[in-house]
Amino acid sequence: MNALDTHRTLNDGHTIPALGYGVFKIAPDYCERAVREAIDVGYRHFDTAQIYENEAEVGRAIRASGIPREEFFVTSKLWNPHQGRETTAKAFDDSLRALGTEYVDLFLIHWPMPKRDLYLETWEVLQGLAAEGRARSIGVSNFLVPHLERLLAHGDVVPAVNQIELHPAHQQPSVTAFCTSHAIAVEAYAPLGQGAYPLLEEPAVVEAGHAHGKTPAQVVIRWHLQRGHIVFPKTSNPARVRENFQVFDFALSTEQMRAIDALERGGRVSHHPDDIN
Repeated sequence: MNALDTHRTLNDGHTIPALGYGVFKIAPDYCERAVREAIDVGYRHFDTAQIYENEAEVGRAIRASGIPREEFFVTSKLWNPHQGRETTAKAFDDSLRALGTEYVDLFLIHWPMPKRDLYLETWEVLQGLAAEGRARSIGVSNFLVPHLERLLAHGDVVPAVNQIELHPAHQQPSVTAFCTSHAIAVEAYAPLGQGAYPLLEEPAVVEAGHAHGKTPAQVVIRWHLQRGHIVFPKTSNPARVRENFQVFDFALSTEQMRAIDALERGGRVSHHPDDIN
């Protein structure tokens, strides 16, 4: 394995596994088992959120593993109604209690909600949480370039991460270029396109899989890693959980990367950030 593939160093000096396990839409009654299975495969990076309603299950699975807490990287996200100077800190404390941990490795503002215009004061609170060490890194999710520009103009801390919808059919080049120029790591959610686009049937993906003896999903995950993204494909299928982790023993060629790059079509499958308020 190439260490550059398995981990990234954030702009605050903390290290994050480049491949994680996302628990979006994994029901609480199954989530703990799913996370324990992922831990057994080798995952140490877990991405949850307040709105997922499974923080407690993620925390229980980590504690039950018997593996020291410091070997895990845990992310959660502030849900929209809790934005604001008076409510963010309490919501963060609720997340810590649910997770059963004294700190999170990364805490994000889930959506910018520009019409409510609370993300600047919310970011001030997150900066305080980072200074206290209870959120070791802080960042944002679903922020577009105008939101990031405004945050950088008013904040004292540059976000460590911007978590965005990103897959070969929706590569968000302006956002990723801005993040790269400001040392903001890009995390990709819906990395396989959530089934809305037949990415796993595209000839460029299928042919690369045949060339390396890999599945189409493994090829797309590998594309993300070679693009420098932090990625956490979501699945509750144990076989696919294991399959998704087996992406560090091959590399796509320049030609294969370019062929997958060419699948861009502006194909957003989630909400537009300006519409969530």
